[in-house]
Amino acid sequence: RSDVGSDAASRLRGVAVPFDARCGSTSVTMAPLIDVVAGARPNFMKIAPIIDALQAAEKRGGPLRFRLIHTGQHYDRAMSGSFFEELGIPDPDINLEVGSGSHAEQTAAIMVNYEKVLFKDKSDLCLVVGDVTSTMACSIAARKLGVPVAHVEGGIRSGDWTMPEEINRVVTDSITNWFFTTSETANDTLRRSGVADDRIFFVGNTMIDTLLKQLPRLRPPACWQQLTLTPQNYFVVTLHRPANVDGEQQLLQLLHAIAQGTGGLPVVF
Repeated sequence: RSDVGSDAASRLRGVAVPFDARCGSTSVTMAPLIDVVAGARPNFMKIAPIIDALQAAEKRGGPLRFRLIHTGQHYDRAMSGSFFEELGIPDPDINLEVGSGSHAEQTAAIMVNYEKVLFKDKSDLCLVVGDVTSTMACSIAARKLGVPVAHVEGGIRSGDWTMPEEINRVVTDSITNWFFTTSETANDTLRRSGVADDRIFFVGNTMIDTLLKQLPRLRPPACWQQLTLTPQNYFVVTLHRPANVDGEQQLLQLLHAIAQGTGGLPVVF
């Protein structure tokens, strides 16, 4: 929801999540350490404002430390490195370098490699975002070693069990300690599953934070002139889920529906 998205990361930073005896290796002499986990392109856009907020807090002498864990789920430069540069994300402190593989192979590799990190230097909190394989795998590894989990975008559901992301969401939320949500719909979903209100923090959408930060950099693409586009008089369509694009008939049905629904206006696909 864009109406609650602005400065969501600062709201998240300002939430008083308790760090007590359950929180990993916290000691009286060391500031609590947060693992910020990312592994796929959607994650990078979601963690960018969170890292901005954590860095700003550190400069003010805040009590938290963080390290950026890149799982390597999206592993080539076009899908990963360029996003870090464009979004102003610092180089990862640790790269698990899991690479490609099936869902099971990636899940297993992330869990094994992240577990090694925690054995060597246990954090006080594992902060995951979204619904990718990295989100679920790091959450499981963390909780098995007694590290609590915070889930940004917790409580989102599609009800479609053919989506790997739906499984990732449900598994992650089932073991999450604290939920940072984007909507009242997500809050209600969590409440219905038995999550107490004191574990739910309605902070808004960090994706909107990233969008607002990037607005000054936006430039018209080449197709703007080529297609003679004008504001408020065109549509942009993206299709990527396997259920939508891997079958010819399903894709044709979607394209016909788009053509009918856009009323003759230009469609940028």
